[in-house]
Amino acid sequence: MKLVFEDATKFKKSIDAIAALIDEAEFIVNEKGLALKATDPSQIAMVDFELPKDAFKEFDVKEEIALGLDLDYLRQIMSRAKSKDMLILELNPEKTALTISFKGKSTRSFSIPLIDVSKGQIPNPKIEFEADVKLEASVLQEALKDAELISGHVILGCTKDSFYVKANSSKGTLNNETPKTEGSIKEFKLKSECKAMFPLDYLKDMLKTPSSDDIIALHLRTDAPVRIDFNIDKARVTYYLAPRIEAE
Repeated sequence: MKLVFEDATKFKKSIDAIAALIDEAEFIVNEKGLALKATDPSQIAMVDFELPKDAFKEFDVKEEIALGLDLDYLRQIMSRAKSKDMLILELNPEKTALTISFKGKSTRSFSIPLIDVSKGQIPNPKIEFEADVKLEASVLQEALKDAELISGHVILGCTKDSFYVKANSSKGTLNNETPKTEGSIKEFKLKSECKAMFPLDYLKDMLKTPSSDDIIALHLRTDAPVRIDFNIDKARVTYYLAPRIEAE
């Protein structure tokens, strides 16, 4: 197996997005590309990641391969990627280690052992969402900063006219409302008004990777998991986060 990626820093961004929630997981490499699906240790969040074959400059894969990796360690190695570095991923002949090479002014190679983290098939939650909103990441990022002053949990919801973020605690309340006509809201589809409460820290981790002007898609249903989608170049990142069922 040999995978060559033109821009190592873009791949680094993908690893950052996965490692924000997941400690260790198994990448699957096959004729379609590179994929990962894993839940966090608490089992309340899930990452579904896909990087298609055509995103790579070179894609030499003869058979499906599972790469079990310590993602925190992988993130540390990817942090060494420099601008304009090319990334080369190769499996050693014994299929026990992955070689990660950065090719720029010099070539730097790291070899890291594969680990057994196979947990079987993880199905995506099947949810009929009541609201689908595409918006600039900054809308939610800034709202979460507001909510952090109030509570460790936030309510995400939609009315017929707006998307909102609320928080309540003994410290007070927050109501952050963005009209669907606001330019930062790129798409607003509503079947019925809905809301659900989620742990703030998880949402903050999910929103670390997108830039403020990146477009993210939120899918909501009352008291159901939220789905958050965004792209990193040709890579697709999907998060699911279970709600906290509690009276507002």
